[in-house]
Amino acid sequence: MTTRAPLLAADRVRLYLTLVPYLLERGQVTLDEAAADFGVTPVQMRQMVEKLTVIGLPGDSGFWQPPQEMFDIDWDLLDEHGVIEITNDVALRRVPRFTAREAAALLAGLQMVAAVPAVADSGLVSGLMAKLSRGSADAPPDLVVAPVEVSAVQHVVSRALHEGVAVSFRYHAPDAEPTVRTVDPMQILLTNGQWYLRGWCHLRQAMRTFHLDRVSDPELTDIAITHTDAAAPPDFGAGTQAGPVTVRLPERLVPLLGAFSHDEVARSAGLVTLRFHMADPRGIKRIAARFGGAVEVLDPPPARAATQEWASDGLALYVVPSTDS
Repeated sequence: MTTRAPLLAADRVRLYLTLVPYLLERGQVTLDEAAADFGVTPVQMRQMVEKLTVIGLPGDSGFWQPPQEMFDIDWDLLDEHGVIEITNDVALRRVPRFTAREAAALLAGLQMVAAVPAVADSGLVSGLMAKLSRGSADAPPDLVVAPVEVSAVQHVVSRALHEGVAVSFRYHAPDAEPTVRTVDPMQILLTNGQWYLRGWCHLRQAMRTFHLDRVSDPELTDIAITHTDAAAPPDFGAGTQAGPVTVRLPERLVPLLGAFSHDEVARSAGLVTLRFHMADPRGIKRIAARFGGAVEVLDPPPARAATQEWASDGLALYVVPSTDS
């Protein structure tokens, strides 16, 4: 028969702090199983459980506490079957919990994180989402945001990162003919809800950032990544190469631009003029499109033209061809 060294006081405190949440989550658990999980003997585990019944909430009634303010266990279940079950948890379940709205916000963020290939395959997000659902004061909505399936492009790029090889793909940049690129992947980025690949482009012989929506036909190569020490391009909206874009919009809409870096240029008659710094000034069309014509792109001309074309193409989708009667 093996014996264990006596528990130190600090060890006992640590075990008691984790024992109650453990028992509440498990519901019913055998002495042997609990002892194995905590690294103690069954005898020590029974002693710990028995001592729970003399622990309770502090109060103003002196040394005596009413039964409802003390921990209690199912003694018959423990004595006859060696199974532990807490029957009174002295308000531990009344600890502050996430509201349904707070849990919904966290769940929405986790669902977006689940679109990352390495995270989606691990199962960690699904477990955390289940715990958040159980830990909220009210039941959060079953569906917060539409789950985004991990695309084939993201899978291939993720594999290239993991295996340390270059990836080849067809890239169609705006206002340019498609090109075939071979890239040493460095990072997969999520910016303003858009996925990007940052890596060393063998064609351009420099670090580049690629919008994954414009990537097609991705394939792994047998070329080992060799440009890990290359200087990364500036982040979106930063750096001297970023192009400034000036827009004018109603003052009431400014708080809705919190996720986009901008500087205020002028303010007059309820209108605000802002300057954005963007890696591609033509990208302002995506921001302007969110506000249903309330944002006016002032300059540069390529940004104005791209926004106008974007809006015209969108309107064209709603034109119903006339038919002769």
